[in-house]
Amino acid sequence: MLAIKNYTAHLDAKKRLTLRGAKYEYYDVKEYENGSIVLEPRELVAPIDIPSDVLDQIDHSMENYRKGKVYGPLDLSAFED
Repeated sequence: MLAIKNYTAHLDAKKRLTLRGAKYEYYDVKEYENGSIVLEPRELVAPIDIPSDVLDQIDHSMENYRKGKVYGPLDLSAFED
C-alpha cells in the first residue's frame, strides 16, 4: 500500500496525538501486539427519527397510565425454560 502522508507525531503533555489534516472527526483505533496502530474513519450519523404516530401512541399510553387505566400484571411463566 502506498503512503499518502508520512510524518512523525508525538504525544502532548496530556497523552494526546494530533493528526494533521484529518478528514474525519472520529476514528476507530486498533492497536496490535506488534506495536502497529490502525485508524479507521468513522462517521457518526443521526439516529432514525421516531415516527409521529409512535410518539402519539406513547403520549396516549402515558395519559392512560396517569389516569390509572392500566392492565394488571402479566403472567410470563409460560415463557420460562
